[in-house]
Amino acid sequence: MLLVFAPCLNHAQTVTSFDGIAASQVAQPGLDIDPNGAVGTKQYMEWVNVYYQAYDKTTLAKVWSSPQNGDTPWQNSGMSNCFGAGGGDGLIKFDRLASRWVIARRAFPGPNSYYYCVAISSTDDLASPTLSWFTYQFALNSVLGSNSRGNVYWPDWPKLGVWSDAYYASFDLEDVDNSYQQIGVVACALDRTNMIKGAAARAMQCFSDPSPIPLNGALYLAHSLIPADLEGATAPPAGRHEYFLSIQNPPDDGVTTTSNKLNLWNFHVNWTTPSLSTFKKSTISVASYTPACYDLTLPSNTFCVNEPSSTTTGWFLDSVGDRLMPRLAYRNFGTYQSFLISHTVQVVAGTNQQTGIRWYELRGSASPTLFQSGTVTNGNTLYRFMPSIAQDKVGNAAVGYSVSSNSVHPGIRAAYWSLVPKTAPTEIQLKAGVGDEENSGHWGDYTSMTVDPSDDCTFWHVNQYYAVNEIGSSINWNTRIAHFKVSTCQ
Repeated sequence: MLLVFAPCLNHAQTVTSFDGIAASQVAQPGLDIDPNGAVGTKQYMEWVNVYYQAYDKTTLAKVWSSPQNGDTPWQNSGMSNCFGAGGGDGLIKFDRLASRWVIARRAFPGPNSYYYCVAISSTDDLASPTLSWFTYQFALNSVLGSNSRGNVYWPDWPKLGVWSDAYYASFDLEDVDNSYQQIGVVACALDRTNMIKGAAARAMQCFSDPSPIPLNGALYLAHSLIPADLEGATAPPAGRHEYFLSIQNPPDDGVTTTSNKLNLWNFHVNWTTPSLSTFKKSTISVASYTPACYDLTLPSNTFCVNEPSSTTTGWFLDSVGDRLMPRLAYRNFGTYQSFLISHTVQVVAGTNQQTGIRWYELRGSASPTLFQSGTVTNGNTLYRFMPSIAQDKVGNAAVGYSVSSNSVHPGIRAAYWSLVPKTAPTEIQLKAGVGDEENSGHWGDYTSMTVDPSDDCTFWHVNQYYAVNEIGSSINWNTRIAHFKVSTCQ
């Protein structure tokens, strides 16, 4: 365990960090590693690639002797579409209102066959000898649609959010016969009420939208709809629908490099009369931004982050700058409702150079609007990318992210600040990088920052780094889990 006492300009805190799952610990490490996790009442649970592990919050001891295969909860379920089927992009959530763990992953049991597999823990204690899982498999084919050849669209970049009336998921839809070009997005509501009891789940309710989205005579690509994800002990107001956000990328017109819009969808689910469920889109105006690595000649490019080896290898890291990054952290303060979201942007608009972290706070109930925003850059030449943001119970925000440059190996940092009143971010180091990714440039594709339900103050973040250079066919990534608390939250 590494203890780092970080200097701080406006609040003091202690950072504790430790190694999570590493490529050397699993049989099929793979890329991308998709690190994410959540903190519960007793443990922190991490998912990487197709494996998961949990750690005692106090001792940091592993719950299981080795990382578990992602399909383990379905092992004795009789659900052959989820157990033993290939998959990935697993996501971990802790449902604080129900005090249950949620695991969700895709599965591909056969050609042109896709399922969404969800497991709900029977207890909040992953070390309990009585731990069991309520398991579910949802057929996706009819939800995803298919191309002219009859091939089902690929469900990529899945996202998951915990809300009071449902679990909400989203997928990008990609055409397998057209270089995996994105053709749309789909959002679904899952029957949380019955699933947390282990009862039979009602059918998913799903809506889809095209992407690129036609708007005012132009096309705007919308990736990765991020569902609002509850944090804190207070549920949304009764009957309040779910929200999804995405950025509105610049139109592919060969001229425009900036955007000043976010896309907002309101998802109202009616479990009694599904025909009355609705999915409505609007836009939110924000400060102008250029998505990270955006290039007029290649608008889909997201690779531009320097690392020390870039000048000799030609490899650049993936900023994943064409989309918002989870989480859309929702907190109900009683007198107002707050949503936080972040993504990677160009520090200097219109260029494909240094990147920073743009964040937004939305407020409101029926129709949230922008309350405030900012960009984390710290005034140096570091690339900051791959963010995830959260908020504690007194209104401190914290965002964890990756950093890199031509002189700094990819590492992990965080910044925190007060939202009320708004203060300047203070940056802290969570883990210094030692090696470079020289294999493919892939990084992430996402991370996660969550808040400890035990005190509603402590931030937990997971991200990736390298202890040595990853060269050629070698795969040797590491992950790091860190937690810290801002001193004004007690």
